[in-house]
Amino acid sequence: MNVTEQDSHHQNLHKLTFPELLQGINTEDMGVALSVQEKLPQIAALCQLVYERMHIGGRLFYMGAGTSGRLGIVDASECPPTYGVEHGRVIGIIAGGDTAIRKAVEFAEDDTQQGFRDLQEYKVNEMDVVVGISASGRTPYVLGALNTCRENGIATGCIVCNPGSAIATASDAPVEVVTGPEFVTGSTRMKAGTATKMILNMITTSVMIRLGHVVGNKMVDMQLSNDKLIERGTRMVMQSVGLSETEAREMLLKYGSVRKAIEAATA
Repeated sequence: MNVTEQDSHHQNLHKLTFPELLQGINTEDMGVALSVQEKLPQIAALCQLVYERMHIGGRLFYMGAGTSGRLGIVDASECPPTYGVEHGRVIGIIAGGDTAIRKAVEFAEDDTQQGFRDLQEYKVNEMDVVVGISASGRTPYVLGALNTCRENGIATGCIVCNPGSAIATASDAPVEVVTGPEFVTGSTRMKAGTATKMILNMITTSVMIRLGHVVGNKMVDMQLSNDKLIERGTRMVMQSVGLSETEAREMLLKYGSVRKAIEAATA
């Protein structure tokens, strides 16, 4: 039995009060960051692989089913507004298609052939890297895709929450974070999902920094898609080149990004 499917350490949940339930959940969550910390070398290796592919113009694909697929889609969708990368450089794919983002598609994860077919819709190639996300480490949709990728010379990685899994074996850069039994038995949207989200944050944040989308500690290529971000960008320009708030805002709106505004102001 997979570790993620083992019985919860907490019993008679239906008899507990809200404070007791929340304390139990919180206690379990406290161990997640430590589990991730233990695997930092594996995560670093995966980040290096992703960086190498993206540095030469390749793309990062996330693939998963259910919660795992949704987490990958969230991470991918946040890269363009946060770092200014083109849409289509980081792509999240979920078993069952976009419908499955909001509503489960029965048995979609059990098709070993559909994963690679979905990748072919994007003309996946040897410049890309495909990262499978699966708490169990055995999701057929993901496993089939990774195996076929390797047969075609496409780099692979994974994020799984069970040791010694088939998906890890099919990955050039596996990340195996063992988070243990869930508070509610088998509910991997909890600790396993939290660990996965932490690792996804690490991957795209560190890779985007190395690709040059952060200067100092600022997101200089972020999209100015709302008033909050325009205000943030204005502060960045003010701090970087010593302009007044009015001058910095005018420069920001004129040039369309923090990077371009700072370059224009210091030219």
